[in-house]
Amino acid sequence: MARTAHIHRKTNETDVSVFLDLDGRGYAEVNTGIGFYDHMWGHVAHHGLFDLTIRAAGDLGVDEHHTAEDVAIAFGQALNAALGDRAGIVRMADAWVAMDESLAHVVVDLSGRPYAVFNAAFSSPRIGELSTSLIAHAFESIAVHGRLNLHARVLYGRDDHHKAEALFKALGRALDAATLIDPRRAGVPSTKGML
Repeated sequence: MARTAHIHRKTNETDVSVFLDLDGRGYAEVNTGIGFYDHMWGHVAHHGLFDLTIRAAGDLGVDEHHTAEDVAIAFGQALNAALGDRAGIVRMADAWVAMDESLAHVVVDLSGRPYAVFNAAFSSPRIGELSTSLIAHAFESIAVHGRLNLHARVLYGRDDHHKAEALFKALGRALDAATLIDPRRAGVPSTKGML
């Protein structure tokens, strides 16, 4: 059974389309109008082995906030939809990723309960066209709309680009591991019987 989803989110500020295939090969086609953000979502797809298409048109003349936020919301919604009832999934996973001098750790639990903890400090207000404050906001939006626990941290690093890249790569790898189907699991991975 295909674990795919297509989400279209249209507001007065943005028009966002996301297609996600959890069992893909790491193909990404991303165009948000925010170059660095596109680069980060490419890492999520590549390292998570997801097929991911993101197209976004937003009010970038104001700033990048609404576009970055709505892309993360739509991705979270696509993740939730593609998981269906979450039967058979591994559910909990983590990933450590080093990017030169930086080290990031991301832990996920696809529990159905949204919660985010983000612990990373950036020394610059922007990386390319993306405000560094929006990185935490994106992770929080993914957690809420994807209905998962998401804990992300940068343990150390000097270069903001490397810190952000390590975080997004770790997000992809952790989500890949948690969304895998465990052939030993007959139903939902919860003693409650539902997620």
